[in-house]
Amino acid sequence: MKTNGAVTTIRPAVVGKLNERQVLRLLQTRGPLSRAEVARESGLSAPTVSKAVASLLKAGLLEEADAPELARGRPAPKLRLATSSTQVFGIAIDVAHCEVVSAGLDGVLHGEPVKVATPGNYTELIGVLSDAVRGLMARQGMTNLGCGISLPGLVDSRHARGVLSPNIPMTNGRSPAADLAASLGIECMLLQESHALCLAERSYGLARGLDDFAVLDVGAGVGLGLMVNGRLLKGHSGLAGEIGHVTVVASGGRKCGCGNFGCLETVASDSALAYHAGRKLDRTVDADEVIELARSGAVDLTAELEEVAGYLAIGVAAVVNLFNPQVVFVHSPLFDIDPGLLGRVVEQVGQRALPPSFAGCRIQRAEGSKCQGAIAGIIQHLTDAVAPDVV
Repeated sequence: MKTNGAVTTIRPAVVGKLNERQVLRLLQTRGPLSRAEVARESGLSAPTVSKAVASLLKAGLLEEADAPELARGRPAPKLRLATSSTQVFGIAIDVAHCEVVSAGLDGVLHGEPVKVATPGNYTELIGVLSDAVRGLMARQGMTNLGCGISLPGLVDSRHARGVLSPNIPMTNGRSPAADLAASLGIECMLLQESHALCLAERSYGLARGLDDFAVLDVGAGVGLGLMVNGRLLKGHSGLAGEIGHVTVVASGGRKCGCGNFGCLETVASDSALAYHAGRKLDRTVDADEVIELARSGAVDLTAELEEVAGYLAIGVAAVVNLFNPQVVFVHSPLFDIDPGLLGRVVEQVGQRALPPSFAGCRIQRAEGSKCQGAIAGIIQHLTDAVAPDVV
């Protein structure tokens, strides 16, 4: 083929992969379809669809399901993402506990996540996570394709390892994906937890159809995930989005787990509220306990919660001003304490953000979970391995 006088060659293997991606994406967005329907919707020829489907069936990404019976004739079988014959796993590593879950390639979780206490050292962490996944792998008649892992802190995406996790330092310099893959015998991939939340919101939550949005993760720390033009903004090594370590208290601030003083996450997180509760109770309070203490009224944290909300508004306003997203989704259990808290945060953001940027941005609570993000991540990874977006 000639283009502007130059001869170009399109390799058949490349064309085949592009066709597979087109078929796979169509089924991901439209749901179960027959081969004839795939051909009609995609514009591909029937032989091309058959060849692409055969490859995807062999890879375990698709399966055939019986169509509803028709009044006349035998119905054509429907193609769908593998759900009854194939499963993937999601792991969310966190400070107090980790969650492990399985799902089909449609992303629908197989029940509630299994919770395990986060142990005190890395070797034990890999052990308890391996045991939890093996329990889910034992389901009869299932092909186990892979596992996504959500990890807090800085994650080097190029080398798939934790770099700096102020709240779970035992993962620093470690490669949970590689170690779990060696233990479980399946492919594993690592995501930074804010990136996982972005994928969860876009795949299964309120960001479906959005190409420009942010997810502010407010838990033990504060992280930021950004979707720009439909792609995760990761930075040079995958370290972008660490808004929690921006200094907001210039003098007299508390020391952060990163070693700095006055970081945003020391004043605008579950841990910040837990610090205030601990001072009132004269004992250590963790981020999970403080939510229940505040909700039950066991300790009055009204003033402290408003202070945390004020600093959270500063963080959200910074995101609005810097990145001009369509929506900022805030993922935080703090809103479980007081249903009106989000509204007060939004009101303060409106006082701090640039008016044109604020006017064009919604701020709402996130729906997705880190386990869902880990599932979305491994599904995307497996999809790209079979049918890359750029080949």
